[in-house]
Amino acid sequence: MKKILLFLLVVGVFVGGVFFGKGVLDKEDKQTVVENKYVAFVDELYGVVMENYWNVLTDEQLVDLFVLATDNITGVNNTTKKTKDDFLKTIEGVVNRYDEEQKKKEFVLALGDLVLSNLEPFGRSRLYSHVEEKALSDVVTNKTEEDRYENLGVDKNAGAEEIKKAYEEESKKWDPAVNKSPEAEEKYEKIQQAYKTLSDPVSKSNYDVAGVEPTIDYRLIDDSIFYVHLNKFSPNSFDEMQRVFEKVNGKAGVNSLILDLSGNIGGAIDGLPYFLGPFIGNNQYAYQFLSRGKTDDYKTKTGWLPSLVQYKKVIILIDENSQSTAEVMASVLKKYNVGVVLGRKTKGWGTVERVFPLQTKFEEGESFSAFLVHTLTLREDALPIEGNGVEPMISLDDKNWKNHLLDYFDSPDLVKAVEEVWVK
Repeated sequence: MKKILLFLLVVGVFVGGVFFGKGVLDKEDKQTVVENKYVAFVDELYGVVMENYWNVLTDEQLVDLFVLATDNITGVNNTTKKTKDDFLKTIEGVVNRYDEEQKKKEFVLALGDLVLSNLEPFGRSRLYSHVEEKALSDVVTNKTEEDRYENLGVDKNAGAEEIKKAYEEESKKWDPAVNKSPEAEEKYEKIQQAYKTLSDPVSKSNYDVAGVEPTIDYRLIDDSIFYVHLNKFSPNSFDEMQRVFEKVNGKAGVNSLILDLSGNIGGAIDGLPYFLGPFIGNNQYAYQFLSRGKTDDYKTKTGWLPSLVQYKKVIILIDENSQSTAEVMASVLKKYNVGVVLGRKTKGWGTVERVFPLQTKFEEGESFSAFLVHTLTLREDALPIEGNGVEPMISLDDKNWKNHLLDYFDSPDLVKAVEEVWVK
């Protein structure tokens, strides 16, 4: 265990790979009964980490981490033996130094967050309040607070034709190439997102009901090349993908696919066995997770997608901002030779986090959860993606990348299309 970082990290919401479920700790079986609620909170958090953190820790290692965090917060060297019971007595002594209940709570919350954030990889695990947990859930599900009808200047009961007309008028008005006002670029971007959300009946319904937006951009680049950009993985992305590919299913001449995973920030990783099946077939060994010294194999849970059969030439784009779930997907597609993986090495963010609600409460209606790195993802050669990333088959930093791509697919139009969409 490395020495603790000597600063408090600012709580923020990130996506990475997130299991869209929650771990539940059996308090009676796995938490020592402690009368002091502040000590009980620390005790419960200790147990969650010991049993669910991706790496196996000894009591001495975890106690040492808690002690260092306590010293850092209090500015005092709180000498204690390397046992959990002695450490909890130390925590009780520190808590009792504070006269106000609010100060006691602030101390144990700061302690919990600092300990979690200093588990490797640093900064991935955090202590979340209910509000922060909800914010994370909104990011994973791609929920927005933006009023997309207002972005287009239409009523919520507007029909398809009215939405399309408003989009065309507003796009022309706020196009940054013509409108040089400071707010033009932001307004134009919102208009584009609003139309993407409201122009598709299913996406519009998802937004109307739950505020959820689509995660896929797509277009025909020419008569033969279909471009699909997956921005993140949400619980709706699999259904969305099927609808997108149906839009050009069987269209004459469309035989090339550019699947863009660049800039994909990851998201709900538990849908990946469904997402990969259409590309590699049902019941195929797709990828592995590593947790507490053991590996788990994950197989696909869906079969071939008929609307994908027409693509004879496939390019998968990745870059340094492709992370987590997107990295796993790129690795699997590379492993199964689905297409040519082209771009730059991915971010190397290979963790899966789970939310573990803490049962100890300070006040009614208030709750906290441990957002904990539970698993590491492995790439096609069984090395952790964390810190290593996924390498492209052809690097766009190679000055000869065009020729290398032509060696795979003798298609200058496909090379030109890659140049067009690769805005870096």
